[in-house]
Amino acid sequence: MKKALAQNPNLLRTLIGLSLTLIFMLSYAVYGATVSPSVYIYKTEPTVNEYTASSADEEVERTYDAEDNTTTWAWQVIANDANLTWVNVTATELSSGALLRVTNVAMLYSHELLGSTYTLENPLEEEFSCADLCDHAQVHERISEDGGTLEFHALTSVDPARRSNGSVFAADLAEAESKARAAIEYTHSPSILRIEIVESGNRTTEPSISAETVNEEFASIAVFSVDATTEFLWALAAVVGCFSMVLIPSFTVYFAARAKEKRDEAKLELAKNEVESYINDSESPSETDTAPK
Repeated sequence: MKKALAQNPNLLRTLIGLSLTLIFMLSYAVYGATVSPSVYIYKTEPTVNEYTASSADEEVERTYDAEDNTTTWAWQVIANDANLTWVNVTATELSSGALLRVTNVAMLYSHELLGSTYTLENPLEEEFSCADLCDHAQVHERISEDGGTLEFHALTSVDPARRSNGSVFAADLAEAESKARAAIEYTHSPSILRIEIVESGNRTTEPSISAETVNEEFASIAVFSVDATTEFLWALAAVVGCFSMVLIPSFTVYFAARAKEKRDEAKLELAKNEVESYINDSESPSETDTAPK
């Protein structure tokens, strides 16, 4: 640091000027993102429709297959196809080994971990991606190993822009709204869901089912904005912190070296004074030499 200051006496002024330049550039970046943004955030309004066995479009169909010794219960649900996003089915009062089958000709995306809660038994949930792991098929099946309750979750599309809000890039609000509506608009047709439960034996106790469909519509859109004051303070703190990490150790070493140098100079000066005092005392004539004979 001492050598650097010796070579460039204006080093400190240069560093301060560079800091102020960086602060100005960060401030302008925050200002530009605030006054002329190109990102718009849109929100969707979900509509949840619930169906039960009693409200299904048809009464339950019971079929007994004597050859396989299985009983099949079937329901049919006609969902709203406009911007349909989620299809959820819950079956209760199932026997052990019961099979839940959901059929949709327009095809659905589903996986056993979709919509489930992360547990130690399902470690994949932490990094689950339906776009990579979900099955896209007309027929999906789930097996209840212990009976009781069985849940099924499915998506009509893996595009996140069609559900639960999103963002678009646009030159103005009108273009942004047009892009947002285009991203959300979707028709899932045919939207008829056939729900079947297959149980072993000649069953007479009807299981209970409930279905839930979610339709999302465009709600609102607004320009993405940031708090300029907060962002400026964060930028200032970042610059000060970065320069502090560089300057504080350097100046600490410099001032420590200067203090040591001053101590050495003080010792040299003291030693010099002692030598000069000794020489002066040696060269001065004594009283016996100056007395008359």
